[in-house]
Amino acid sequence: MIDLHTHTTASDGTDSPAELVDAALKLGLLGLAITDHDTFDGVDEAAPLAAARGLRLLRGIEVSARLDAPGRGRSRTVHILGYFPAGPGQGFRDWVGAQQEIRRERNERMAAKLREIGLDITLDEVRRVGRNMTGRPHFARVLVAKGYAGGIQDAFDRYVGEGAAAYVEKHDPGLEETVQAIRAGGGAPSLAHPVRLDLSGDDEADLADRLADAGLLAIEVHHSDHDAARRDRYRVLAARFGLAITGGSDYHGANKPGVELGSGRSGNVRVPVEVLDRLLTVSI
Repeated sequence: MIDLHTHTTASDGTDSPAELVDAALKLGLLGLAITDHDTFDGVDEAAPLAAARGLRLLRGIEVSARLDAPGRGRSRTVHILGYFPAGPGQGFRDWVGAQQEIRRERNERMAAKLREIGLDITLDEVRRVGRNMTGRPHFARVLVAKGYAGGIQDAFDRYVGEGAAAYVEKHDPGLEETVQAIRAGGGAPSLAHPVRLDLSGDDEADLADRLADAGLLAIEVHHSDHDAARRDRYRVLAARFGLAITGGSDYHGANKPGVELGSGRSGNVRVPVEVLDRLLTVSI
């Protein structure tokens, strides 16, 4: 088995890159992709460790893109996974750097909104938790630690989740721009966890068609949030538009309780190594 969707302390996971490599080896995984949000720091650190211990490691990333929905209110966020068999080009690394700056500005605004509603939260203390790449899970952990929320989910529901009191919309790049940037950087873009978009069958197909035209190469079929029916649905969708499939647990360590590396929720993710072999054969 393999896992092509994981996160480390370089973004919003709780395992260091070294700990994640060690855990993958202990589980007997035959392949691993580290797909931190908006950064390659984790996988860059893990690469020599994995090579020295014989673990097949694929450089990856997860980036947010904007799905505009005219007549349906504000835009929605779509996550795109990018996989780079030969490593990302410098041009794409520079593009990612620009997204990191957008993330920093958003964090400053969220910290300000929390203070405006009377919560004693500073961005510096959130950064100490988030370290390399601060995000909403780190805000949530500080909110829990300071007694403003009863748990991580409560912190999201009341303060930093979409539509909550201190939520700030992230100004993400457009979908086509994101897919094309990954392709230009030498990567294979895959639509992450499509179930979270909550689209009807026709709308889902329209989106897959649109993204395939833009250069999408795969759809994440296996994911901790996908039941058997969803996996079958996305497998059919991938075949319809000539796309490869990807899959992984979306492991975040303690930041996502109940999701285990390599196996997802209660064993609902089992991704064969052939998925990785096939992904590496698609035209990039």
